[in-house]
Amino acid sequence: MSVAETAPTAPTAPAPATSQPVRRPSVRRPAPGVLAAGAWLALIALAALLLPLLPGFDPLHGDFAHPSAAPGPGHWLGTDAAGRDVLQRTVAGARASFAVAGLTITVGLLGGGALGLVAGWFRGPVDKVIGFATDLLMSVPSLILVMITVALRGPSLSVIGTLIGLFTVPHFTRVVRAVVLSLNERGFVQAARMIGTAPLRILRREVVPHVAPVALTFAFTATTVAIVAEGSLSFLGFGLRPPEPSWGGIIAEGRTTLGSAPWISLAPAAVLCLTVLALNYLGEQLRSKGGRG
Repeated sequence: MSVAETAPTAPTAPAPATSQPVRRPSVRRPAPGVLAAGAWLALIALAALLLPLLPGFDPLHGDFAHPSAAPGPGHWLGTDAAGRDVLQRTVAGARASFAVAGLTITVGLLGGGALGLVAGWFRGPVDKVIGFATDLLMSVPSLILVMITVALRGPSLSVIGTLIGLFTVPHFTRVVRAVVLSLNERGFVQAARMIGTAPLRILRREVVPHVAPVALTFAFTATTVAIVAEGSLSFLGFGLRPPEPSWGGIIAEGRTTLGSAPWISLAPAAVLCLTVLALNYLGEQLRSKGGRG
């Protein structure tokens, strides 16, 4: 055997690794519909908050020289039969609708969320009692009861918002209860129970963070219900007393002049429809993303 055959071969140097470009995670841009809906809601909210602070803003002031004037430079959405600016009244009506919606969500989310947590966590007799109470409340004709209450106590945004919120409590309860029941079987909740974690701590640390996104998503639906309900009550004469502006009230004021001055009703009706459409679209998008997650 020759020396060349027995000599160890020199180790070959490893081939230089080719440099791979670092891929940055792509940022998903919101869909155009989401941007449009968010921009519309932001525009309405800013107008309702900021325009009343401007000098000369008075939705109750009547320009008697220009009653039922068509839209133009002086009055961009025209005036009503009393010469009041429709744009200013529509903006002021947004404040009434959002106030009722905010109170509705507060009552429904807090009341229904608490009942849903209790029913889903303790189950058994507690769940049956809460379920019976929610079924009983859902069987009551809500708008009729609100109209009766308003007729007895007088129109008030706090009364209307609280009553509408009360009738959203069963829906929030059912949504939250369903999520809590599913979380009861999850491993992290069972593990927390096995190591002796206090129930309130489990609810606060493990359950509520998973319930909150679902409840907030459903809040979009409840907001549209509150806005439509307030508009319907005002249209029927059970909302704010004229001349206080609300979307439903302005629409009702202009129904007698639809042939000669349609802008009086069409302007607040268009704003109401677009606002409800934007809220429904955003809620649906959040719901679909939650389902995929």
